[in-house]
Amino acid sequence: MSGINKVILVGHLGKDPDLRYLQNNVAVLSFPLATSETIIKNGEKIEQTEWHNIVMWRGLAEAAEKMLKKGRLIYMEGKCRTRSFDDKNGLKKYTTEIVAESFTLLGRPGDFEQEAPIEKKQIPIDE
Repeated sequence: MSGINKVILVGHLGKDPDLRYLQNNVAVLSFPLATSETIIKNGEKIEQTEWHNIVMWRGLAEAAEKMLKKGRLIYMEGKCRTRSFDDKNGLKKYTTEIVAESFTLLGRPGDFEQEAPIEKKQIPIDE
């Protein structure tokens, strides 16, 4: 039996997404996403925030760049990936990212009143 690599997150964008194009003109979008949970420790409520590095590719990246802004609440699904790279000193580094496959904008209609209305929709990944 093969394994399952599925990530579901609901969180707020930590900054505006960064869209760039690779040499072969493939769009890639990246941004940090914050997820928070409240725990009770010694009778006191404490909010814990986890930061996730999100990456979107191709058509999904281009569509998301038009809709996503810092602070926006989204639901997203994707896969967890770890990759390695060499830093400027030649040392091998590792990073773990969530490669998004789809997302849905969340929030109240008033959250978007300064912009043109955006219909909530799920955007599938281009293959």
